[in-house]
Amino acid sequence: MAEISINLIYGDRVVPGLAAEVRGAQLWLRGEDLERATGWTFKPEGFCKGAVCIPVPPARAAEFAHGGRYNLAALAGILGQPIVADEEHRTWCVGEAAAERARTLRSLEAPDFSLPDVAGRMHSLSEYRGKKVLLVSWASW
Repeated sequence: MAEISINLIYGDRVVPGLAAEVRGAQLWLRGEDLERATGWTFKPEGFCKGAVCIPVPPARAAEFAHGGRYNLAALAGILGQPIVADEEHRTWCVGEAAAERARTLRSLEAPDFSLPDVAGRMHSLSEYRGKKVLLVSWASW
């Protein structure tokens, strides 16, 4: 399969121009690109990110690693992360795992974000932790 340039959205990271091989629903990246885009590295014990390692079942090793490339779609599957591709725009997006979304919802804590006020000064929700905050949003649809 020929190498193409893709854009990858992984969490809050957007990584344009990654060299990848696309084989059906599989997305194969070089090790350095996998680490740069996702933070995961492949080691003898499996895929690791910090102190967390996800072992690769030996019988399925070829699904995850081959010739210095690593299948991000297979890794996302083990992690429970949804993955979608826009072939026309050569863009892939890996979403947050359902278990992590459920944990966040159970915590009842809004995720941090930053927005400017009318004067252009930035404010983050985390600045107001422990205080009552009214969030007002609007959408045209």
